[in-house]
Amino acid sequence: MASHTGSFKNKNEDKPGQSSSFSETKQRVQEAGSAAADKGREAASTVTDKAREAMSAVSDKAREAASTVGQSASDMASNVGQRAEDATSSVASGMQSLASTLRESAPRSGILGSASSTVADTLESSGRYLEEQGLSGVGEDLTNMIRRNPVPALLIGIGLGFLIARATRS
Repeated sequence: MASHTGSFKNKNEDKPGQSSSFSETKQRVQEAGSAAADKGREAASTVTDKAREAMSAVSDKAREAASTVGQSASDMASNVGQRAEDATSSVASGMQSLASTLRESAPRSGILGSASSTVADTLESSGRYLEEQGLSGVGEDLTNMIRRNPVPALLIGIGLGFLIARATRS
């Protein structure tokens, strides 16, 4: 049996030039693998670039949409503010007009004349104040008054809340 083991030979050893063919094939396979890896890297790079471009486009669109929404909200707030100022001016004019009408139609003497004159003066000065200061000026003055008198402002707020609750409950 010992003689048998020595007779086994590699089939590639018997044929001359076979190992060079094997080396060439191995070389080609390695080159093909390297080329495939390069193409894979190139494809991955292309996909990554496309993804970056898509994300950039989406980001730009989102920024653009946010800017548009912000501008619309700003325009709307400005429009509402302008309408409020216009309404305030209209109320002020109405108060002054009412003061003028009250002076013309109310009695000039006596207790009723004195009371109507005081009411007309108050309406006229309040209308003038509202017209000059506008809604923002009234808000600032109210804020300053609350800062100077916090306890009475709190009590007034509680009282108004109670009255509103009673009125809406009925």
